Amino acid sequence: MTERIAFRMRLHPGREAEYRRRHDAIWPELTILLKAAGISDYSIWLDRETGALFATLLRTEGHGMDSLPLEPVMRRWWEHMADIMATEPDGAPTVAALEPMFQLD
Repeated sequence: MTERIAFRMRLHPGREAEYRRRHDAIWPELTILLKAAGISDYSIWLDRETGALFATLLRTEGHGMDSLPLEPVMRRWWEHMADIMATEPDGAPTVAALEPMFQLD
């Protein structure tokens, strides 16, 4: 069984092109790590007016998302992205969970 989750992040003003460039060149080892953690159908959307990034993904039951912050490749990716988006003191992106309100299948 899979679960869809959504969350919001914040991009620094004027960094849209760089954010896209970095994600267009996402590291293969990061993609492998995310898929191994049970993540699929991962999309990130930009609200250009506010700089908000909205992400959705599917994760499997028994997913490994909670252990991703312990992985060296994840920590390197956070360091790679820290100059263009809001982050926490540990380097993780600042994330706000979004509450599901409606879905049409």
